[in-house]
Amino acid sequence: MDTTPTAPAGRTLSVSAGGDLQAALERAQPGDVITLEADASFVGPFTLPKKRGDEWITIRTSAPDDRLPPPGARIDPSYARFMPKLEAGRGAVIVTAPGAHHYRFVGIEIRPKARVALVNLVQLGTGEPAVELIPSHLIFDRCYLHGDPEKGTRRGIAMNSRSTAVIDSYLSDFKEAGADTQAIAGWTGPGPFKIANNHLEAAGENVLFGGADPSIATLVPSDIEIRSNHVLKPLAWKIGDAGYQGVPWAVKNLLELKNARRVLIEGNLFEQNWAHAQRGFAIQLTVRNEEGRAPWSAVEDVVFVNNIVRRVGAGINILGRDNHFPSEQTRRLRIANNIFEDVGGSRWGGPGTLAQILEGTANVTIEHNTALQQGPILVAEGTPHTGFIFRNNIVAHNTAGIAGAGTGVGTGTLDAYFPDSVVRRNVMIGGHSHLYPTDNFFPASVEAVGFMNRPEARYRLGASSPYRRAGSDGRDPGVDLDTLRAAMGWAAPAR
Repeated sequence: MDTTPTAPAGRTLSVSAGGDLQAALERAQPGDVITLEADASFVGPFTLPKKRGDEWITIRTSAPDDRLPPPGARIDPSYARFMPKLEAGRGAVIVTAPGAHHYRFVGIEIRPKARVALVNLVQLGTGEPAVELIPSHLIFDRCYLHGDPEKGTRRGIAMNSRSTAVIDSYLSDFKEAGADTQAIAGWTGPGPFKIANNHLEAAGENVLFGGADPSIATLVPSDIEIRSNHVLKPLAWKIGDAGYQGVPWAVKNLLELKNARRVLIEGNLFEQNWAHAQRGFAIQLTVRNEEGRAPWSAVEDVVFVNNIVRRVGAGINILGRDNHFPSEQTRRLRIANNIFEDVGGSRWGGPGTLAQILEGTANVTIEHNTALQQGPILVAEGTPHTGFIFRNNIVAHNTAGIAGAGTGVGTGTLDAYFPDSVVRRNVMIGGHSHLYPTDNFFPASVEAVGFMNRPEARYRLGASSPYRRAGSDGRDPGVDLDTLRAAMGWAAPAR
């Protein structure tokens, strides 16, 4: 999606404190700008009407441009004093009329009224029965969306729309005890979607696609870009942590795809996810025909590259087919050039597994990752997998290594669950060569790998490492730090 701002071609409609934003939305024509008085509150709900024409209607703060970060730079709560506040005590703060399109919000704070927990803060789409009625061309740019700090809110943006982007924004305090919550969730919009350079905070699934059956037959949310976000759960929500605030919000995972196709997940920092309402896996690529009415549900053509996953109970959980209702097969996943660190252990709970792969996937490739996890490398169960590739990784072997239900460590599991797999040129720290196919490496310790002894390059192989350029492609095994840093495009916070 191209989210570059366009110069307005129409009028400017100014709404001062106490003014009628809904009336301004009704009057606005494509190309117009609605400016809202900075730091003033406007009480909704507000409905975005359908208009004729394909120029953008921009809703923005009256504050000058230099009071906000420039386009491409992420907003944070310190800018709230320059933002008008849209709020509601019932319904959603913003909802779309069928077919509404071409609205861009810039520098707006969106929140529930004080001590109110809403279901959706922003509701894009209301279960329209046809694609042409689904709202489209909607952008939230440098906006601050949050639930009530005490009561929470279930969902930030219900993204059941087309051509929708959330960029350079800050979403926080989406939490509930006993129910799933998300910063962004979509289940009945076809896409494309762009989620780029945001702070995304939620207790349940910070970002979720799928999770409910689409209202339109054969619909799969598609063409999704999730790039350069900071995706986390605050430690104030973690039971037993020194800063725990006393409410057991239902914690699950950081990213989940249950029904999604053609997804790029790149340059993100995923961190702070622990075992609570689930086992602690940070990333779930788990196809689900959620309510049994969508057998076309699929997770396919997913690229997960150049990310950091850390301070979590486990890494990635992959499900080949829904084990409750019929679904399509999970296929064509590529997990490459990522760092997994501080995975498992007493603080985060969970099994510490790098990847759990269940029920017959097809064409999953895991390559050039560096992982120092506390548990197994791979765990397999159910129907065997086809077209599996595991190569050029640097991983901790630990006790179980590559293991499966009812099979031994190493070749016993590979023969049973990954019969045509390619497993080569991996550096498995602490493993044993007699348990695995030839053409892999088994240093006795992390020190024997030969990482550079510099904090900023701790996963780069030093000149004296015996594994320099030992990958099947002539490159170093493990992560390429230069490529990862370039893809992230921002400085990851220190551990």
